[in-house]
Amino acid sequence: MAALSVLVLVLLLACGGPRAAGQKRKEMVLSEKVSQLMEWTSKRSVIRMNGDKFRRLVKAPPRNYSVIVMFTALQPHRQCVVCKQADEEYQILANSWRYSSAFTNKIFFAMVDFDEGSDVFQMLNMNSAPTFINFPAKGKPKRGDTYELQVRGFAAEQLARWVADRTDVNIRVIRPPNYAGPLMLGLLLAVIGGLVYLRGSNLDFLYNKTGWAFAALCFVLSTALCLLQSYIHGSSQAQFVAETHIVLLFNGGVTLGMVLLHEAATSDMDVGKRKIMCIAGIGLVVFFFSWLLSVFRSKYHGYPYSFLMS
Repeated sequence: MAALSVLVLVLLLACGGPRAAGQKRKEMVLSEKVSQLMEWTSKRSVIRMNGDKFRRLVKAPPRNYSVIVMFTALQPHRQCVVCKQADEEYQILANSWRYSSAFTNKIFFAMVDFDEGSDVFQMLNMNSAPTFINFPAKGKPKRGDTYELQVRGFAAEQLARWVADRTDVNIRVIRPPNYAGPLMLGLLLAVIGGLVYLRGSNLDFLYNKTGWAFAALCFVLSTALCLLQSYIHGSSQAQFVAETHIVLLFNGGVTLGMVLLHEAATSDMDVGKRKIMCIAGIGLVVFFFSWLLSVFRSKYHGYPYSFLMS
């Protein structure tokens, strides 16, 4: 009876030994892969991958982490303007995750450039860029793991929502500070202060219609440039010319409204005509500015403000 028990124990060890060794080997391989990814992420938020790295760290099991991969073509001779813009937003998203207090090894951000990993593009039958794909911790990517770039745009906030939907990892996007606004305000205040200092007590220049008209024109043009840049930012290349004409038309409507308001306040016409011009001017400014703001919201996803039109 004792000999039979020993024989059964030996058989169990013989069967379980290779399986346990294989499991241990898988754990060691997984640990090495995670350590390698963590090391690269500590140096650069977005890991650049070629074909070998992609097959070993993204495609091959075992894997207990998700990898968000941007397939792109950033080399200058590719002339992919959208790729560069999408890369900027992708870097913001990856940096927001890398320097977040909630950062873990549950998800990594990577990039495959066509000139560094054309074999990966061929393997995935991919012929367009940029493209974002989530490679989940278990199984192969499903339909929802390919980001709908043309529908949702590539703003970092939109990408973060998609990542949260596919991986349950919530990333709070933190954009680098933009000092252009404070610098322009400081420059404007410096110019006004210099004029007041030079003119002394003579403030007649404040009643100069030409000066105020020039200031209003500068404001309209600067607003047009900002809105135009944001409008193009999330669109396809085939729409650039049409969108430029549309935005210029809207700003022309705002400018016309300002001209009517100015004429209503300064002209020598009778009161009735001046009231009509005033109402028309206000209507044009309100309508076209609201329309411009709605266009801005549609292209710059996540912008919280609106006026009349949402």
